[in-house]
Amino acid sequence: MIEAVALVLFPTLMVFAAFTDLFTMTIPNRVSIALVGIFAALAAYTQMPLASALAHASCGLAMLVATFAMFQLGWIGGGDAKLASATALWLGWDHLLDYGLAASLIGGVLTLVILELRRREPPVVASSPRFAHLCDKMAGVPYGIALAIGGLLIYPQSRVWTLLVGA
Repeated sequence: MIEAVALVLFPTLMVFAAFTDLFTMTIPNRVSIALVGIFAALAAYTQMPLASALAHASCGLAMLVATFAMFQLGWIGGGDAKLASATALWLGWDHLLDYGLAASLIGGVLTLVILELRRREPPVVASSPRFAHLCDKMAGVPYGIALAIGGLLIYPQSRVWTLLVGA
């Protein structure tokens, strides 16, 4: 039963992060905290070998250091940095490059779509209070969407997924 719940939690939190970033341009801290806490609980429950758990933790920590530097430079938001780090914890070193590539490609497409949206300012989007920020030329891009989709695409290949489904 816990395996089934765990298989649903990661995707649910990623979808929630994407939608909150789309609507509010923020990713709540509780999403990243939940991802870290659930990973730790699953690692203990599935008796993940200590070396594997530490490797996943070092991947998440390395991502946090890298994304914090990007945040300090103003390249990404703080919620994006935390979400990317929590996702890296789940995916581990084996899938980090795949995650980075997927999130980058999706993020590039997302950015181009939003730039075109800002150029055209469709009246339906611009007049909606939920989406007006997407037309604001001074606003950033809700990159959490790309980070979440990238994580969802790579997750089925991860060690955590393998431990849970027994593949």
